[in-house]
Amino acid sequence: MSNKMWGGRFSSGPDEIMEEINASIGFDYRLAAQDIRASKAHVSMLGATGILSGETAETISEGLDQVMAEIESGQLQFTRALEDIHMNVEARLAQLIGADAGRLHTARSRNDQVAVDFRLWVRDGVDQIDAQLKQLQVALAEKALTHAATVMPGFTHMQSAQPVTFGHHLLAYVEMLNRDRGRFADARRRLNECPLGAAALAGTSFPIDRHKTAADLGFDRPTGNSLDSVSDRDFVLETLAAASICAVHLSRLAEEIVLWVTPQFAFVRLSDKFTTGSSIMPQKRNPDAAELVRGKTGRVIGALQALLIVMKGLPLTYSKDMQEDKEGAFDAIQSLSLCLAAMSGMIKDMTVNEDAMRKSAGAGYSTATDLADWLVRVIGLPFREAHHVTGAIVKIASESGCDLHELTLGQMQAVEPRVTNEIFSVLGVDESVASRVSYGGTSPALVTPRAQWWVSKLKS
Repeated sequence: MSNKMWGGRFSSGPDEIMEEINASIGFDYRLAAQDIRASKAHVSMLGATGILSGETAETISEGLDQVMAEIESGQLQFTRALEDIHMNVEARLAQLIGADAGRLHTARSRNDQVAVDFRLWVRDGVDQIDAQLKQLQVALAEKALTHAATVMPGFTHMQSAQPVTFGHHLLAYVEMLNRDRGRFADARRRLNECPLGAAALAGTSFPIDRHKTAADLGFDRPTGNSLDSVSDRDFVLETLAAASICAVHLSRLAEEIVLWVTPQFAFVRLSDKFTTGSSIMPQKRNPDAAELVRGKTGRVIGALQALLIVMKGLPLTYSKDMQEDKEGAFDAIQSLSLCLAAMSGMIKDMTVNEDAMRKSAGAGYSTATDLADWLVRVIGLPFREAHHVTGAIVKIASESGCDLHELTLGQMQAVEPRVTNEIFSVLGVDESVASRVSYGGTSPALVTPRAQWWVSKLKS
């Protein structure tokens, strides 16, 4: 039996394998709410322009509401024989209201229908992600405010570099996430054009009002070219690119949490809410939530790569390849949303071991740069010479098995006779972080107001 929705040209139904590869209802059912919303806007426009009678348009709209209610209640069972969400909705509508259901598809095609549905879904997803990014920023900024003066080691090459504060470290991620929000906002602005009315590819001969449907669906305007309208998926690519960068930021923070909770670092502790145990080692507390955030980043990046490959060789306009645009995007946005929720939970949950951070902050001669800066500032050495002198003093400390502040004045004067007792005032980790007062620096005098500014901005 041929498909009643498109089968007039065909005398028999598809092969079982064809049905298997062709059907998309297994994943595009997620577009149900957007599909019905777009259909209601479309039929409202058809009624307003006189293409359909007002009575027919009202009947169809009420029928769509009933279909949506059945979907939300779980009463409507989708069938793969009808291929996709669009045909499943229309078929149920026909059962409810009869032949008038067939008038809903006047002046549109599944090509512009799926394009508008997917734009609506991506737009909804971006809005959800933005709200979650803001929540994570608040959690980080509030924790940063609490720990604006908590000293910890700063690393380069994963080696102790210079002391910083934990608050300053957390605010770095607030800045990253704010750029992520900017990228999502840019993607949202560009995708916010309505392709409905482009029909299959060439537009339609019916006197439709595309500006009305665009406005009713919250779009800024209709798309300007019918060919581009049905074949464009760069709005998905751009959103997935923003999602991939965001996921990388979350993965970096997750990696740090994994390190921080180890006994070797012991910088922070996560409660039972965000850790798991071992089936064989009873002492274990595994940071599985952080590890899974780190791992799911691959899925998000993979979705972007997959769609780039799908789209790279497609001529205008629509090709069935483009059905592959959805599964990866659905999974990527869902995965990113879950990661953001988990990360917000971990940041709020973590307790900080300030003593361990402070002890580690002074390891590895992390105040050596402060010593070099003092030689430049007080004695007047060129920085390259001060760098050399400091390296020689660090070598003495290393050979003596002590920290810089534990050296005697005589040991340092053996390298540079002009060194005075004042040098010991810059070799402590508190003094080091306090001295970093350049704009954007780690001094608590800067971190505290910056954290306060972020909390106020994000909550206003």
